[in-house]
Amino acid sequence: MIHATDFYQGILKQNVSMLGRAITLVESDLPEKQVLARELLHLIMTSKELCLRAPSIRLGISGIPGGGKSTFIESFGMALIEEGKSVAVLAIDPSSNLSGGSILGDKTRMRKLSAHDKAFVRPSPTQGSLGGVAPRTREAIILCEAFGFDYILVETVGVGQSEVIVSEMVDLFLLLVIPAAGDELQGIKRGILEMTDILIINKADGILKDRAAAIKLEYIRALSILARKKHWEESTFTCSALYSMGMKEIISYIEVLKQKLTASSDDFHRKRRDQLLVWLWKASEEKILCDLKESKEMKKILHQTKERVLSGEELPYVAAEKVVNAFYEVMSSSAYQTLRSKND
Repeated sequence: MIHATDFYQGILKQNVSMLGRAITLVESDLPEKQVLARELLHLIMTSKELCLRAPSIRLGISGIPGGGKSTFIESFGMALIEEGKSVAVLAIDPSSNLSGGSILGDKTRMRKLSAHDKAFVRPSPTQGSLGGVAPRTREAIILCEAFGFDYILVETVGVGQSEVIVSEMVDLFLLLVIPAAGDELQGIKRGILEMTDILIINKADGILKDRAAAIKLEYIRALSILARKKHWEESTFTCSALYSMGMKEIISYIEVLKQKLTASSDDFHRKRRDQLLVWLWKASEEKILCDLKESKEMKKILHQTKERVLSGEELPYVAAEKVVNAFYEVMSSSAYQTLRSKND
């Protein structure tokens, strides 16, 4: 039987196979696997040896459909490797709503990067979770950082809410767009622009090359009004992921931001603390919802409540308040506490 220490030692020794198995472990919903996953994460997050290592830089990458995210990630990842960096990619496959299985398989779209010994590409299905990211992306980031990758790239499926959720997991957030009209910015929420650290106009090649340069200026002007706190002249780039053009400039700017971020240990630790606190609240929400749905008592109450709402007898927010109050009573019952203690 494999133990948490086996996973831990394998990751420290940079065993790629063990890393893949560890991510599979933390993604599992089986209770016994969850216990083992918690033990592993505890070993990693309390490790004095890992505290002495330079941290990875966590990058979130999102963009509009058709923006060429997968092509960009492969080209960008290969450019990082040429600079002597190691790269982990947590690519997100949209899940089938019916089966929960993944649809696309990002390894088939990042063949060159997947085959490189300095890269690790891990596609994970969203499994219906909100926000366009896999349910255990945070845990996978922790494992990849413990492995020692210089850069960890987190891709989203780009469903609007995904940008907010991913930005709470990473150090820098990259938004990918294409050379369309400047009024395309109207379709991007201001909040997303506020959290964007680098704006990248992809597909700046062929007949679109000159147009991309002109659109870049339009974006800078518009962004200076919509999101004034950014220095958009410095952080807006054009590139061609297909022809690997413009990657070095983007990497150079990221290195500048990285130096600024890590130069002030207070700022860097504050950002990482914020990520942990968000993780705390997300995990708490997840645990509460899980207990709510798994409780036999609550299943009966929820069924009755749904019937009252659907029949028009009760307003949803009134019903929700009753559900929460009923859940409090179930949670505080001695029978429930006894059951929980046995399970734990």
